[in-house]
Amino acid sequence: MISKEEINAALGKGLTQAQLDALHNARVAVVGLGGLGSNIAVALTRLGIGQLYLYDFDKVELSNLNRQYYFLDDIGQYKADALVKHLRQINPYAALHSQVVKVTQENIPALLGDCDIICEALDDAAGKAMLVSTVLSTWSDKKVIAGSGIAGFGKAEEITSKKITKNFYLCGDGSSDFHDLPLCGARVTLCAMQQALLAARIILDLEEN
Repeated sequence: MISKEEINAALGKGLTQAQLDALHNARVAVVGLGGLGSNIAVALTRLGIGQLYLYDFDKVELSNLNRQYYFLDDIGQYKADALVKHLRQINPYAALHSQVVKVTQENIPALLGDCDIICEALDDAAGKAMLVSTVLSTWSDKKVIAGSGIAGFGKAEEITSKKITKNFYLCGDGSSDFHDLPLCGARVTLCAMQQALLAARIILDLEEN
């Protein structure tokens, strides 16, 4: 069995002790574990984030496999359970708080109260807006990183990340809609990686305040 120290050394290769401590002390939530969320969670686990809070109420379907971090033997399982299994293959010592639950305006304080950064990865526009507005109006110190506009086969450089307000960041192209265009796994993952990278930059104090 590979030790916790060996895992941490591998995941933190090339980082300073201060950077490692910052990542290990971070508490990040991923709300929605589909195309964006499952890939965000994988990237954050590889970064060695100290604690991940993972929320989704849906089950894995065959149609998910073109863009989400699941496999054939996950079909029929809750995403919140299947994803943990894969993350444990990256870091068996990761502190993963995973729940099969639909995040609502009522339960947001209980589910996200301990988190520093919330990665929004929901499917519907109404749910996205509810999550972002509730978090920003409830807390003055939490950062929200949302995804919007990831459909189609547009160019990679169209997927960007930008700061909208003091605590709100947005990744994606901001315009493409999956109701009109197909969801390309490569483009969805590009946005997920932007969200994960932005979370890391915030944790490591590389983003301008």
